[in-house]
Amino acid sequence: MSLRPVVSSSSSLLSTFSVWLDYKMKILVPYVQSHIQNSTTIIEDLKGLPIPEGALLFSADARLMYTNIDTEIGVSAIREFIATNAIHLPSDFPTELFLQILTIVMKNNIFTFAGTYWLQLSGTAMGTPTACSYATVSYGHHKNSKVIPTYKKQLVYYKRYIDDIFGRQNQNMEQL
Repeated sequence: MSLRPVVSSSSSLLSTFSVWLDYKMKILVPYVQSHIQNSTTIIEDLKGLPIPEGALLFSADARLMYTNIDTEIGVSAIREFIATNAIHLPSDFPTELFLQILTIVMKNNIFTFAGTYWLQLSGTAMGTPTACSYATVSYGHHKNSKVIPTYKKQLVYYKRYIDDIFGRQNQNMEQL
């Protein structure tokens, strides 16, 4: 049996910084091409999505996504994401401050358990307010730069909400 600690960082020193990061991260999230806000939006999209005979629908759930986002890779992905989307962001977006605080929050997730103190050594800082946005944008950079450009001909519809994916594959894959 594997366990994943999910701890609340509310009222911690870094919680205030994480709330600020989450607020700023929400400026970035709309530029994740596959991002969708909720399952209701997927349902509305599907009502208008043609699903011809032979089309393939798929869904996926990224297993242990949060704990598998290496901090160095995640922060680097967000740096690249910001650079790639700089033209869309407010001119006063505090990129360097944002990335410095993000690194501090992700590398210093300290919590208590049964009277002992623990430092999370790998993966997304669990329980911190910006965790969902961080996962969305860091993995979104990979989707925007690698997955979507590589498979856009095969994917008629591809949407992701944090670690849940839903899509429709082109029905005539062999013709591509």
